[in-house]
Amino acid sequence: MMPPSMEGFKPFGIPMRNLESVVLLFEEYEAIRLTDYENLTQAQSARRMNVSRPTFTRIYEKARKNIAKAFVEGKAILIQGGHYITDGFWYRCCDCNEVMITLKPIKHCRKCGSENIIQLNEHLYNV
Repeated sequence: MMPPSMEGFKPFGIPMRNLESVVLLFEEYEAIRLTDYENLTQAQSARRMNVSRPTFTRIYEKARKNIAKAFVEGKAILIQGGHYITDGFWYRCCDCNEVMITLKPIKHCRKCGSENIIQLNEHLYNV
């Protein structure tokens, strides 16, 4: 699973402060990415996400409903949170928007050197 290259989307021309939002969980984003962007079947996507086919279908349907709600009701989409396991640490630089995946924690952006970075995921250690 890779982090999305953006934090979300918003309707054109409306300031974020004037918008309500819906949350698209990281696993919902991944379900959409695998099925609709990479054109995998739901069974193939479920295997890639290491979940059962019925679980994948529930994740995918929830993602589609959240996206439809945002489009129809003019809401922003925030991509964050959820239940997932990664092998690395995900970061985004708040100054240059670089998305970084590392095996160890970092304190500086590898592109611009800024310390203004945020961790996008909670790293789960195998103990």
